[in-house]
Amino acid sequence: MKVIIAEKPSVAREIAKVFGATTKKDGYMEGKGFTFTWAFGHLLQLAPPQEYGFYGWNVHNLPMLPAKFKLSIRKVKTKDGLVEDPGVRKQLNIIQALFDEATDIIVATDAGREGELIFRYIYYYLKCKKPFKRLWISSQTDEAIKEGFRNLKPGSDYDTLFNSAHCRSQSDWLVGMNATQALSISSGTRSVLSLGRVQTPTLAMICSRYLENKSFVPQLFYQVSIQVDKEGQVFRAVSTENFKSKEEAQVLIDQVEDVASGFPLGGHILAVEAKPRKEPPPLLHDLSSLQQEANKKNGFTADQTLNLLQNLYESKLVTYPRTGSRYIGDDVFAGIPALLEKFKDHETFGKQALFLTGVKLNKRSVNVKKVTDHHAVLPTGEKPYNLSADKQAIFDLVLGRTLEAFHQECIKEITKITVQSGAKYIASGTVISSAGWRAVFNEPDEEKKDEDNASLPKVKEGENLPVVDKALLEKQTKPKPLYNEASLLKALETAGKEIDDEELRYAMKDSGLGTPATRAAIIETLLKRDYILREKKNLVPTQTGLAVYEVVKDHKIAQAELTGNWEKRLEEIRSGASVTDFQEEIKTYTRSITQELLKAGAGLKLKPV
Repeated sequence: MKVIIAEKPSVAREIAKVFGATTKKDGYMEGKGFTFTWAFGHLLQLAPPQEYGFYGWNVHNLPMLPAKFKLSIRKVKTKDGLVEDPGVRKQLNIIQALFDEATDIIVATDAGREGELIFRYIYYYLKCKKPFKRLWISSQTDEAIKEGFRNLKPGSDYDTLFNSAHCRSQSDWLVGMNATQALSISSGTRSVLSLGRVQTPTLAMICSRYLENKSFVPQLFYQVSIQVDKEGQVFRAVSTENFKSKEEAQVLIDQVEDVASGFPLGGHILAVEAKPRKEPPPLLHDLSSLQQEANKKNGFTADQTLNLLQNLYESKLVTYPRTGSRYIGDDVFAGIPALLEKFKDHETFGKQALFLTGVKLNKRSVNVKKVTDHHAVLPTGEKPYNLSADKQAIFDLVLGRTLEAFHQECIKEITKITVQSGAKYIASGTVISSAGWRAVFNEPDEEKKDEDNASLPKVKEGENLPVVDKALLEKQTKPKPLYNEASLLKALETAGKEIDDEELRYAMKDSGLGTPATRAAIIETLLKRDYILREKKNLVPTQTGLAVYEVVKDHKIAQAELTGNWEKRLEEIRSGASVTDFQEEIKTYTRSITQELLKAGAGLKLKPV
């Protein structure tokens, strides 16, 4: 009997349907010589401290460094405290019985780090010794599932992926358990003050930005603008200098040649620069970039977007959602023309899909070397029916970005006119001569928002034009904005480094905080701990969050770059780097952060900061 184990019941049922297995049993399905069973996500976790003899919250237990980690059945809260989840125990017994009878075990948990961990923890907990094979697919379509089963991989091919996942799990336990107890005990509060390897530097980023924003003192500055007339088309030019006082700016205003009438020179055109610029299409979406866009355009939280995308994946409408890649390989690219053909009658995007069927496709997002476990998120070509408004919105973002990514460049003409009227003034404007990929969503160009002119007239160097108005502009400096979910996700990709270039940001993804699949959970954890809250679209710290930050801000546990480097190390383990070296490094760090927090916690004050 061949036993296939999936990550959740809905996925197991979909795979079973492909094989024509329709007989329902308690905890599994069977038919055609196959049995399909499932987990419910993480059934098992690393055992809590008391299972290693660390009873109660006692300073003498710290640091807790188990000689060997144990696995424990997921717990649920009851009136009697935390107890084993009876549903988990029952399902594990079912899986055990099926594994005992199996001639072949096939792993069909999600094809990624956490999916591998879910299966391996079950496999080792049940003390199963039978070899297993791995199903590794990026799409849930019937054909993708069949193709995956034709190309099963030996389970041992994914040993390093499990090593990476297991090291992540252990390091989170060691740092989280010890730091949380150390701070909670030393602070003398009755609250559990949760700290974590990833959650604490994320909290530090939010708190630091909040305090910087609130303490920011705006500085006034002044500019001078003039209105220049070219045969009835008026455009605005602004002084090249900023001034700290009105008096300095007034000197400039007084130098402007006579306005409207009687001008001898008016505005003298010193220079005209008109440069064509090709703007490449954006890269395809990975989970993180899709979460950012969905937050900006639809106000969805990162967790909402992940859940909606996961549902679309299980409905066979999009490819694997928890991907960290924004690229595809040449093999996938070969199927893109046929994929686009399927959407040429789409109500919103049909015109652009039809256009792309007749032109050479852009290959900016095609680079097999940048595809990791899974390629970028794509529609599968299956037609969606009766989707909820939220699911439709996410599907449209995926489909729209797919069209953008393979579209032609946007061709702009960027014009800068230098005008002299006493001092020098600059007028700038952008004209899109060929929309290219921007025609997909037909949205305004972000770069044009700050421009003073919708369009500029044709002027020549050496011309003298009337200056019809002049004005003193009073402005003030602005603080960095508070984090919202989109900007926080972007910052987590690069461990807090502010990088706008999407390819450079992508190059740093292995050094970011968390992974695309875990960042939504990090934000939700901080909200659940009452460390942060949502204030309109922004994420702001609570009194508790700020108090914890004040204690930890100068310690390594709050440093985004350090934790980002650990994520990079975990990826290296996945490529075969030493597990032992990383484990020893984490243990050494755990000892030091525990001692630091036992001393620092006494300074914790849970009052407004």
